[in-house]
Amino acid sequence: MNKFGWTLLLLNFAFALSAQNYTTLKTTSKKESKRYTEAKDDAFAGRYTDALKQLDKLLADNATFINAWILKGQIHFDQKQFAPAEIALKKAIEIDPTYNDLVYYILGIATFDQERFGEAADWFSTYEQQSPADHRRLRRARQFGKQAQIAAELIANPVPFDPKPMSDAINSPFRDYLPSLTADESIFIFTRRIQGQEDFFFSKRDEDGNWTDARPLSRLNTPQNEGAQTVSADGSLFVFGAGDRRDSYGGFDLYFSELINGQFTPPINMGNLINTRARDRQPSLSSDGKYLYFESARPGGLGGGDIWVSERQSDGTWGNPKNLGVPINTSADDQSPFIHADGKTLYFMSKGHPGMGGFDLFVSRKQADGSWSEPKNIGYPINTKANEGALFVSLDGRTAYYTSNQQPPEYGGLEDIYTFEMPEAARPAPVTYVRAIVRDARTRQRIQGAKAEIHDLQSTQLHSTNYTNERGTFLNTLPVGTDYALNVSADGYLFHSENFALSEDLEVDEAFQLEVLLEPIPTETVTTRDRKPIILKNIFFRTSETELLTQSLTELERLYQLLTDQPNLSIQINGHTDDVGSEEDNQQLSEGRAKAVYDYLIEKGITKSRLNYKGFGESKPIASNDTKSGRQQNRRTEFEVISGNNDEK
Repeated sequence: MNKFGWTLLLLNFAFALSAQNYTTLKTTSKKESKRYTEAKDDAFAGRYTDALKQLDKLLADNATFINAWILKGQIHFDQKQFAPAEIALKKAIEIDPTYNDLVYYILGIATFDQERFGEAADWFSTYEQQSPADHRRLRRARQFGKQAQIAAELIANPVPFDPKPMSDAINSPFRDYLPSLTADESIFIFTRRIQGQEDFFFSKRDEDGNWTDARPLSRLNTPQNEGAQTVSADGSLFVFGAGDRRDSYGGFDLYFSELINGQFTPPINMGNLINTRARDRQPSLSSDGKYLYFESARPGGLGGGDIWVSERQSDGTWGNPKNLGVPINTSADDQSPFIHADGKTLYFMSKGHPGMGGFDLFVSRKQADGSWSEPKNIGYPINTKANEGALFVSLDGRTAYYTSNQQPPEYGGLEDIYTFEMPEAARPAPVTYVRAIVRDARTRQRIQGAKAEIHDLQSTQLHSTNYTNERGTFLNTLPVGTDYALNVSADGYLFHSENFALSEDLEVDEAFQLEVLLEPIPTETVTTRDRKPIILKNIFFRTSETELLTQSLTELERLYQLLTDQPNLSIQINGHTDDVGSEEDNQQLSEGRAKAVYDYLIEKGITKSRLNYKGFGESKPIASNDTKSGRQQNRRTEFEVISGNNDEK
């Protein structure tokens, strides 16, 4: 049904009244009046063919019978035959432009559904000028007129769009929709409806980059309906909607399951803050796992389905959801939120925001103050008068996946999943990710439960926290546009740091793949030969200076925390330079930088007896000084453990 389908009952009622009265307003013969009454009775009984035959005979005898033209137009309109409806109604206007203002209203809808949006806007404008007594319908006309104007503008300014159906490995003769992927795009998960039953299916990308044949996600599928899923960036947390379960609070609730040892745990209802007696569904997790966006028709919204957000608490529970409010939600349905991995670009489908008709796709961006920008239609011909929805956008922001129920036949069947290149204006900030395996540096055993923290170096704010799984791996996303510090730690080990300079890189072709080796904390004095330097990759100085930059605070605090947690640990701070400049200057520079770190720790309260510092100048390079990257590696600050955390000491 088109966006205006809900008005048909209203229009039928209006014409049922008017058609009885208008016959007396124009001079007609008794024969014509009888034939018109019979045609009207046939029309309201649903005998449209008989009614049209009567009207054609009547108009052949009396071409100025205005009620006959209006009734003929209404019959065609009710059958969604908009072109003949338009012809009949225009005939009525030719006879008397002021006879019935509803004619202009219906013409606006009829031309809108024929995608002649400029004309539709004109018809609605004319209807407004007739000053109808029905103020409610006047408001609707203004709303529809605005919708038509925007649709006309969208068509006049189309965006590049070349949708390609997903392969037969994913699309099927059944309904396939609601796509989602893991951050590395190695697993594709979607919902499939077979004979009214909704289940999850998944596909894996093979070595050649192709998708394998989709299989049911058997551990989560049940005889009831499951659908509308979201998966965390690393694929370890799965949140989805399910209906008619014994532990549900309403007809449709949100559940979660975790991936442990390669298997999903039994789903758990997300509780009575997330779920209500209303439907709660269509979840989307932020990449850092802190926020859950979803659609709900619960009380307290603006009308229809609204988009809500819940923040994860420090104890792992989810907080009381908040309605996103205006400008995201409207009095109509706003659904299928997707928060991109950049954390600030929200896509959703809506019937309430002006667009092409049906559900259109919109994009809004979170502002610096936490508010959302006015949603923007992502453009025609991505959006049509059909329903478009369930959008998923890749990390780099270029590739989009969505569901459509009305694409050209050559693109496949109805309600399939398509992929297309996202128009530049609607793209989010690009995002990459770091995936790492964490091992014991001595035994090479993988470490489960190691903590991986990522900080924004510009703001020093914590960006995300993750823990290694049973395979000793973790995956964290990194939105491009700032620099990050990664710190990996585990009980009984010294920490490891990495730096990701993404503040100027607008293109990231490959993700970061790391092997992190954690050194066990020594339990006794360490000989000079056995010391393993730990490079502090997020200690920064200005060129040829010894003053610490504010971007160093995250790393300095981590080092201070290590010494606080391990009260018997003693370390030496080492400074190194490249070979640019004289040896004497480099020696002084390295000593000054090492001392700056030493002084910071002393000021924080670490006793001098536990600290030492030393400069090595350019004498201990770890890379070639012939390249820029090599010199950058040689300019480093590090620490060595002098004596370990021996409790008997």
